[in-house]
Amino acid sequence: MEDLEGELGAMREYHDGGNTRDASWRRAQLRGLLLLLLENQAEIFSALQQDLGKHPAEAYRDEIGSAVKSINYALHHLKGWMSNKKAKLPAVALLTTAAIIPEPLGLVLIISSWNFPIGLSIESLIGVISAGNSVVLKPSELAPTCSSFLARKMPLYLDTKAVRVIEGGPAIGEQLLLQRWDKIFFTGSTRVGRIVMTAAAKHLTPVTLELGGKCPAIVDTLSSSWDKKAAVERILGAKFSACAGQACIGIDYILVEQKFCSALVELMRVNLKTMFGENPKQSRSIARIVNRHHFQRLKSLLDDPKIRGSVVHGGFMDEDDLFIEPTILVDPPLESAIMEDEIFGPLLPIITLNKIEDSIRFLKSRPKPLSIYAFTKDESLQRRILSETSSGSVVFNDALIQVRS
Repeated sequence: MEDLEGELGAMREYHDGGNTRDASWRRAQLRGLLLLLLENQAEIFSALQQDLGKHPAEAYRDEIGSAVKSINYALHHLKGWMSNKKAKLPAVALLTTAAIIPEPLGLVLIISSWNFPIGLSIESLIGVISAGNSVVLKPSELAPTCSSFLARKMPLYLDTKAVRVIEGGPAIGEQLLLQRWDKIFFTGSTRVGRIVMTAAAKHLTPVTLELGGKCPAIVDTLSSSWDKKAAVERILGAKFSACAGQACIGIDYILVEQKFCSALVELMRVNLKTMFGENPKQSRSIARIVNRHHFQRLKSLLDDPKIRGSVVHGGFMDEDDLFIEPTILVDPPLESAIMEDEIFGPLLPIITLNKIEDSIRFLKSRPKPLSIYAFTKDESLQRRILSETSSGSVVFNDALIQVRS
């Protein structure tokens, strides 16, 4: 603990000396992050395969490519972000001028997640470094190969006096939270989020929490065969090709009119076979469950006697390979765990409604989701979703595009 306090004290002193404020320093670190990704793609692919079973195409799309895009965006806009902005004043201050001057917060802690262990770590670092802060990154211990990669490689590309990686499990996390920070970023569960906020309150440290939630997809009775095909492909891609459903903004469940449910399920069956073949496990194009604990958690959801009769497709599991087949359920009990808690895996419940407009009342009766995905051409329904529901984002006729655009 004494060594940790000394190291953090040196980092704070380095920041307070103005070393991280210059645009040249910020650009150099951002370019370092870019080189880290571009020069180590093969090792990143291997690490993500070992920790999560991710296919290289998925790994590049969700971890490397998106981060590269964000770095280039930051480099292009850095000058504007650092510039003073003239502040508006009331008429009584006629002869007065004022400006809003952006300045770094200081020493920042990032506690990153295991489901996108490279991409989300880098994305957080981009913002912190662009703002001229010094930073400690604690990668998730649940993705140990990726954590080790970041700890080994980042010192080769970034200023080690201002940017550090500290590996470890909950005990290390607790030690870090005992320290004084100027900002904390946390991505993970609500349970740990409460622990982070409680620790931050001691020093009145501002916190950004990115937690989970149940994101619904509303599927209207689409008339066009092309619209149906596009909707199903986008739903399945957003659910099963993003870390096998282990994504906070992935689709958690579907709301659909009862009369359209059978057709929707059949379309999904056909498209799953097209996407992953007769044997999805052998395709190696679906990520694996992160560990046995989470595998057993998902298995227990399906083992619930009230749930078994709801499964209409899939259900195969291989614990040795941490593989769960894409699984579709129809009308599991609303009071069951699969409909109460965030699923975070390749299980997709479908809830049937008398009419699609009932989806709005359904959503309002439940906690606010991170995202709502609505597949409908009905502009009246679109307006009602926007005006009568509340969520982090609403996307019409697509899914996950808000974080990939």
